[in-house]
Amino acid sequence: MELLSVNISQPKRDRRAHREVPAGIFKKSVKSSVMLRTPNPDRGGQANLVNRGAIYRSASAYLVGHDDYWRRELGRDDFTFGQFGENFTVKGMLEADIIIGDTFRVGHALIEVSHPRPS
Repeated sequence: MELLSVNISQPKRDRRAHREVPAGIFKKSVKSSVMLRTPNPDRGGQANLVNRGAIYRSASAYLVGHDDYWRRELGRDDFTFGQFGENFTVKGMLEADIIIGDTFRVGHALIEVSHPRPS
C-alpha cells in the first residue's frame, strides 16, 4: 500500500434536498503532518458523529484504483485527492484483501481497521 495523500477539512454547510446540512466531505490534500486523533484528525472535523467520526471511525481511506469506475459512472475526469471525503488516498490495496482487525502503519501512526465505511 502506498499513501498518496492525507486529506482534512472542517465541516461546512451544504445545500441538499432543498435544505442546508453540515457536511464534512469537502476534504483537501495537506502537505504538512497531521496528528491522527479521535474523533478527528487535527485540523479536521466530522459533521455526522453518529455515522462518521467517533472513536472507532476517525479516518477513512479511498483507493485510487476505483477512479476508472467513477470516470465512467460520473462522466468526469477531474478527480482530486480527498474529493470522496477520505482522509487517506491510497493505491496498491484492495478492499477484498482487508478485514476488520488489520493494521497499517501510516507515518508514525498505527491504524487498525475497525468498521466498513457507512454509505
